Amino acid sequence: MIRLSVLGVAVLAPGLPGWAASRAVLAGAAPWQDAPLTPPPPMLLPPTERRRTSTAVRLALAVAAEAAEASGMPPEALDTLFASSNGDGQVIGSILEALHETEVAISPTQFHNSVHNAAAGYWGIAVGSARPSVSTGGHDQVFASALLQAAARIATTGEPLLLCVSDAPLPPPLHAKRPTGCAFGLALVLAPDGAPGAMVRLGLAYQPEPATEPPLPEGLAALRAANASARGLPLLAALAAMQPAELRFGMLEDGALAVEVAPC
Repeated sequence: MIRLSVLGVAVLAPGLPGWAASRAVLAGAAPWQDAPLTPPPPMLLPPTERRRTSTAVRLALAVAAEAAEASGMPPEALDTLFASSNGDGQVIGSILEALHETEVAISPTQFHNSVHNAAAGYWGIAVGSARPSVSTGGHDQVFASALLQAAARIATTGEPLLLCVSDAPLPPPLHAKRPTGCAFGLALVLAPDGAPGAMVRLGLAYQPEPATEPPLPEGLAALRAANASARGLPLLAALAAMQPAELRFGMLEDGALAVEVAPC
């Protein structure tokens, strides 16, 4: 089992406008209420770069910045892992439409925004980081696979890491093939076990048996069903409640990620 410390947490989704404002809802002390979500412009970026960001990039950078600030660590000192099931569907969709309707060359700006590590690149620019960064997918199991990869990296390097998992809705006609009902992003700053300032300890282990999704209140369960990245909600709920918990998240090939939560 890999053991980690959680130093900072962030969330941004409809009805969950940041970690501090969402803790009561996530802990079950207040009902979830749907509310519009518009990811804010990333003010850490220079104005020119800021204007080029899409909804998906703004979502990822918003939660990354919140978690980094909550951890108290310099953001430029953190290794990063950015994970997304869909990537930037808004940009990919516009490129495909342009290719279908015209013979004009695709804008270089759109092209460099279309790659899966676009959010990681903008983060590096925003905070001036040259630390190692990984960008991953994972389809419906994007949260569990990213969390396990983050844990393995920390166990190998001994360095703290910023994990960001986020997805934004896809435009038509892509939406018909990959429905994503809302935007959702979460981020965790993770460190080796026993790190100073930890709020919670995690224990992670892969299991070969399939998992049943941990229960959630009705509103949060609907949110989880609408977005692959929102499958991390049970862990956020356990962190918000600050109570011991044992969770299991489904992974590809019928395996599961077992997560033990132990408040410090």
